[in-house]
Formats: sequence, structure tokens, C-alpha cells
Amino acid sequence: MTSDRPDPTPGHGVDEADQAPTDRRVGAAGPAAARPGTVRRSLAGAARGARAAGRGARVAGRGAGTAGHYAVSQARRAARAEGAGDSGLSRLIELHAFNAAGDAAVAISLAGTLFFQVPTGEARGQVALFLGLTMLPFAIVAPLIGPFLDRFSHGRRWAVGATMAIRSFLCWVLATAVVTESAWLFPAALGVLVASKAYGVTRAAAVPRLLPPDLTLVKANARVSLAGVVGAGVSAPLAVLASTFGPEWSLRYAFVVFVLATIWAIRLPDKVDASQGEGEMVLAGEETESRPGRRTRTRIPSAVAFALRANCGPRWLSGFLTMFMAFLLRENPIGDWRPEVLLGLVIGAAGLGNTLGITIGSLLRRLNPSVTVVLALLADCAVAVVAALFYGLVSLVLLGLTAGLAQALAKLSLDSTIQRDIPSRVQASAFARSDTTLQLAWVIGGFVGIAMPLMPQLGLGIAAGVLGAWASFVLLGKASRGARPTPAA
Repeated sequence: MTSDRPDPTPGHGVDEADQAPTDRRVGAAGPAAARPGTVRRSLAGAARGARAAGRGARVAGRGAGTAGHYAVSQARRAARAEGAGDSGLSRLIELHAFNAAGDAAVAISLAGTLFFQVPTGEARGQVALFLGLTMLPFAIVAPLIGPFLDRFSHGRRWAVGATMAIRSFLCWVLATAVVTESAWLFPAALGVLVASKAYGVTRAAAVPRLLPPDLTLVKANARVSLAGVVGAGVSAPLAVLASTFGPEWSLRYAFVVFVLATIWAIRLPDKVDASQGEGEMVLAGEETESRPGRRTRTRIPSAVAFALRANCGPRWLSGFLTMFMAFLLRENPIGDWRPEVLLGLVIGAAGLGNTLGITIGSLLRRLNPSVTVVLALLADCAVAVVAALFYGLVSLVLLGLTAGLAQALAKLSLDSTIQRDIPSRVQASAFARSDTTLQLAWVIGGFVGIAMPLMPQLGLGIAAGVLGAWASFVLLGKASRGARPTPAA
């Protein structure tokens, strides 16, 4: 039998030379014919993946937006609770959140430039010089801020706005100075610090004017302080993210925050400027009755004077630790810890203690101010002694935590005493005076911290000695005046 099928064996009916091109053409045509389908399937899969990724991104975006909107709405709802929205206090609460957010950004940026990139001797000398120069005008002008603004219409809103606008301008100057290593670095940094302290004075005078009927002054101040904690907590990660591109970018971020805060300050209610029927609180001098064209002068009560003197101790320690630790940890780090990390731990512990103190003060129904301020002062003294004797990371973190907690509780006790013992017509002036005194105590503590030799046991031992001497002065002064314990507020 024969077959019509060609014999595949070479040399049997088919020329090998003719077969090879035919096979190559078929082999070449096969994949070419199959390629469009493969490409279409690949493109279809990629399109499905892209659509799925897009849907995931939209869901994630909606989720983040919903969470952010929920957080903002809840924060605004809390700020406007108990009549704060109707009285205008909520705007001041939101303004303080902006203030804390900007201050946090400045602190994060300068932590790696002001203290850690300039030679220690040069940095200490310049900071001491400019801080010393700012003490004299601050001591003279600050006690006059409240009475001066009381005589002019629309003074306080513009004063608060001015502290924000000045810091905004100085942050832009700082951003340039950090990059160019300009000589304006230290003056601008200290200008930001002084403007921040001036804001505290003007804000303290504004709180009583915006107090709703259903809210006590202590709780109002605690709510404002908590808003500051939240603002700093939200702003710090953003500032850290901006600083990864360079320290100047976190300062430019602070510039934007303070610009917004300036606008917010101008939008404060008109009641912030109203001073009709109010008097003036004086730390010394004679009391006077109201006369045409003159304000009533009221002498500060002994209980308020005692609480104010006791508060100067924790506030002095806060300024001392801020400056002393910034230079000490740079030159004498503990173990293998980086100076920036050590300083962050101490400052973080102080912030945590401050938050705990504000929370405790706002939750307690009864608070004995005279006992609390003494305990806060003695606690600072005791922990400073422990830190001097057992210098280390744990003792420093404990000192920072105690300093923050004592400062917050002592300040709330002072606020409670002012609310209880001072008539409402002079409370605004009393808060301005007390905050001015406390800011001066902070500046003096910072100056001492800069001038102190960078020896841990010596510096902390001197701080403990100063606090002990001040506590003795406060307690002996109260005993000599025969002051009786004040009732719980």
C-alpha cells in the first residue's frame, strides 16, 4: 500500500531546503497570531486592577475624610458645649489650639538647630544676652498691658492678633536664618518666645469676658488648656513630617498656622474688648473707689497673693529646666542616647504631666487651693533633690513629669482662688496681673538655667535649693501674716 502523505524523512519527496523556510514562516506566524489576545487579556487585567485600586483609594479617602470630619465635628461640639458656643468662648478655645500648634512646630524645628547645631559656648552666650535684654522691657511693659488696653476700644482682640502676627513674621525670618545661618537666628527665636508669653497674658484677660453662665472659670481655663494639648498633639506629627525636608519647612508650616491664628484672633467676639463696669487689680497700693474717668482699684486678697507666690516656684522650675536641660543633655548625654531623644523624653514627660494635671483639675469636684499649691511646690523640690542625687534618665523623666503635673495643678488652684475671692468686675485685671508675674518667673528661671554650669548634680542641686528656700519663704510668710486655711473651692 502506498500513502499520499509525504515522507517526512529528508530526501524522500520533500526538499529540506524548501521545508525549513516553510516551518520558520509557520513558527513565526503562530506566536504573532496569538499575541493580540494575550495583550488584550493583560490590558484587561491591568484595567481591572486599576479600577480596584481606584475603588480602594476612594474608599480609603472617604474613610479618612469621614474620620477627619468626625474628629473636627466632635472637637467643635466639645468646644461649644455648656454655652461656650453662644458666649464666644469656643472661638478662644479654637484660637488656643492654633497657638499651641504653632508653638509646637517652632519647638520641633529649633530643637535641632538652635541648641544642637551651634557651638555650646556661643549658643549659651547669645541666648543669655538676648534673654537678659528682653527681661527688662518685659518687666516694665507687661504689668501695664492690661490697664493700657482697658483704656482703648478694640484693644484686646488686636493685641492677641498682634502676638500671632509677630510670631508669623518671625517664623518666616527664622526659616531663612536657619538655612543661611544668619545672626538673626537667636533674636528671632527669642522674639517668638516673648510673643508667646505675651499671648498668655492677653488670653488670660479675655477668658472671664467670654465665660458662659453654666461654666465655672476653672473649667473654662481647663478646657482652653486641653485644646492647647490637642492642637500641639495634632500639629507635632505634621511639623515632624515637614522637618524631614529641612528645619525651615516646619517653620514655614508654623508661619501658615500663625497667619490663620491671626485671622481667628481678629474674629473674636466684641465682648473681649468690653471693660465696662470692670476695675483694676493692684498687687500693692491703696484701694480706691470708682470716680468719673477713673477705674476702681482693688487690693489683691491675701489668699490670692499666697497662691500666686506659691505658683512662682513651679513656673520658675519650668523655665529653668527648659534652658538648662537643652544645653546639659547636649554636652553630657546619658549613655548612648542621642541628645535630641533625651530632650524629647524630658519635654514629653513634662507635657504628659501637664495634661494629667489639667485632666485631674477639670474632673475633681472639690479642690483645696491653698493645700494644692503647697503640695505642688514641695513635690517639685523633693523630685529635684532626687534627680540631683540619682541623676539618670529615669530621674529626669520623673522630674519632667512632676514639673508638668505640679505646674498645671498649681495654676488651676490659682484660677480657683481668683474666681472665689476676687469680684467679677476685677477678675480680668487679676488674671492679667497673675499671668504676667508667672511669665516673669519663667523668664528668670530660664536665665538661671542658661547661666548655670553644665554639671548635672550641681545644677539640679541648686534648683532644689532655690525651690526649698522659696517654699520656706512662702510658708513662713503665710504663718507670719496669720492667714487661715482657705475653704475648698
